[in-house]
Amino acid sequence: MSQDNVERVIGKLATDETLRRRFVVDPESTLGGLEREGFRLSDCERRSLCRMDPSAVDRFADALDPRLQKTDLGGGERCDG
Repeated sequence: MSQDNVERVIGKLATDETLRRRFVVDPESTLGGLEREGFRLSDCERRSLCRMDPSAVDRFADALDPRLQKTDLGGGERCDG
């Protein structure tokens, strides 16, 4: 079950620009928010996700069809590093 949540978190980070931006600034808090929404992660999974290279997530997001992206309507800058 937990592996499913890891995959869902990575998918959310790849498709939600606002969430991705928050994750770059404060990964622990961002993951805590996702856990409050029902994404259950083990301590090891949380640590591993927090250590992810944000530019790798951005590259993955850039490779996705824009129609799969949740656009940031707040006008913030991308996290292109």
